[in-house]
Amino acid sequence: MKTILILLLSLFICSSTITAQNNCSKFYPMDKGVSMEYTNYNKKGKVQGISSYEVVEATNSGGTTNATMAINMTDGKGKNAYSTDYNLTCTGNVVTLDYESLLPKDMMEQYGDMDIEISGNDIEIPNNLSVGQNLKDANVAMKISMSGINMNMTVDVTNRKVEKKESVTTTAGTFDCYVLYSENRSKMMMVNQVYPSRVWLAEGVGMVKQETYKKNGDVMSSTLLTAHSK
Repeated sequence: MKTILILLLSLFICSSTITAQNNCSKFYPMDKGVSMEYTNYNKKGKVQGISSYEVVEATNSGGTTNATMAINMTDGKGKNAYSTDYNLTCTGNVVTLDYESLLPKDMMEQYGDMDIEISGNDIEIPNNLSVGQNLKDANVAMKISMSGINMNMTVDVTNRKVEKKESVTTTAGTFDCYVLYSENRSKMMMVNQVYPSRVWLAEGVGMVKQETYKKNGDVMSSTLLTAHSK
């Protein structure tokens, strides 16, 4: 159960910063075949794993786009840690994420006697960003019921704002980015934790860089876009 909670937390934060569609957002081209590779680092700069994303299906009908994103995550030793597909619906300039599809079927089969409910408010990123702009909060909640015992977990993303513009260079190229700040508050049972974070967002590419911090401001983990293909 702890594994499910950790995956939900990480995927909510990561997926919601890299998912949109080109008819809805100028920041994220979401045509079939688009792929991104992200390398994850710990506080000492050591590689902790690699996350690969690819749009495997995208259809348009009546102003609504439905897309399927395939995720594959490996750990620091190159061993497969997580794979799944998740679904997106894009209407206007708002992307809706199917939270339940984030959890892989093989993992759910291991917990077949559980009843899991997932709900939330999606992260929105407007087409027109400006420095100093405040953005809407977002959240996701999960309830697990098993043998009469309930477990609840929530993640709230608050105090979202556009801090500045900054150029970032990675192995995937050099990108002009907006820097978005937020505070991610997670609650698992009786444990509450708050992790400030920043996301570097480039037009036509999506997330280029992400950092999560301790309360004292030290970097706790980071992610870089290391490959990108349209």
